[in-house]
Amino acid sequence: MYPEWNQLATHRNPPAILKTKLQLPVKILTGPGPTNCSERVLQSLKNQVLGHLHPEVCQLMDEIKAGLQYVFQTNNRLTLALSASGHGGMEACLTNLLEPGETILVVKSGIWGERAADMATRIGVHAEVIETEHTSAVTLEQLETALHRHNPVAVFMVHAESSTGLKQPLEGFGDLIHKYNALFIVDTVASLCGEPFFMDSWGVDATYTGSQKVLGAPPGLSPISFSPRAEKKLLQRKTKPSSYYLDMTLLGNYWKCFGNESRVYHHTISATLLYSLREALAEIAEEGLRASWTRHASAAARLRRGLELRGLRSYVKIPQYQLSTIISIELPPGVDDTIIVQRAMKNYNVEISRGLGPTVGKVLRVGLLGTNATFGKVDLVLRALEILPSKL
Repeated sequence: MYPEWNQLATHRNPPAILKTKLQLPVKILTGPGPTNCSERVLQSLKNQVLGHLHPEVCQLMDEIKAGLQYVFQTNNRLTLALSASGHGGMEACLTNLLEPGETILVVKSGIWGERAADMATRIGVHAEVIETEHTSAVTLEQLETALHRHNPVAVFMVHAESSTGLKQPLEGFGDLIHKYNALFIVDTVASLCGEPFFMDSWGVDATYTGSQKVLGAPPGLSPISFSPRAEKKLLQRKTKPSSYYLDMTLLGNYWKCFGNESRVYHHTISATLLYSLREALAEIAEEGLRASWTRHASAAARLRRGLELRGLRSYVKIPQYQLSTIISIELPPGVDDTIIVQRAMKNYNVEISRGLGPTVGKVLRVGLLGTNATFGKVDLVLRALEILPSKL
């Protein structure tokens, strides 16, 4: 059989490493994400794969859509989950709602605003940037000045800037942005279900998140929602979105968002990831959004009190700008963050993250996301941080 094998094969023998059994450790993922999955979510992943258009999977998609409308607090019909990471959600908002030559106003409080501006310029959009301090959010007055000056088609904000630990208040911004006939795009990757968020009531036109954060599912899906105003902009484009894969008109037909009787095939979504997202949303529905918000706020408050008792300070000082999901800790002078991170993992199997982007070498970051937003996990993180600078 296959006599030409020896002449044609590049690798004649299989990799030896793949003949060994897969073995992975259990770690406490208290970094900025992903977070640990609950036992219920993990059990869902054991189900056999089903076809992406089988009736059972189509039913799951309907259930997931209802769950996403709940956690986003929206009635938007164009609500679905992308087969992508949070970056895909960001890019989907920009590529669908903006066309070459148009202008977007990006609020940059850390790395995610920076990446949004980068993505916008790649599709021929002119990106104007309002840059805030890493510990302070943009104000309505600052934004209105920029809106008047630049007349953008859309405004991009990050609700929870995970690179700095900054929370951007959103109340009132939707009305202001709509006053200037612009769309309001909000990144809720690190905040959804851990911080209050009301898409419809706050006038948000497009938002997205990541399945691996507070939602508590594995990475790989990016829930997204477009308002009627955003949907109108999408359907009135002069050109097709530059990405077929992220085209929300095609995806909307796949998810039956436009009143279509049957689903129109777009791509092969992972049934396995749908199982996990459905169960993660079910757990949030059972707990209730308000209870989830309260649990995350209580866990964050306990962590901050523990940090103060240990002589450590929050990087973001103003309470209204402090996140409940990602807590950034000011790195004391002379402390090597790499050693702290390594010892926390070695001694406690606890993940604590270094800074990201503009905060590298300045902070440590702790994520209290989903199942890890508990007093027990907070106390474990605090024990892992009990490394005196003199002992480093």
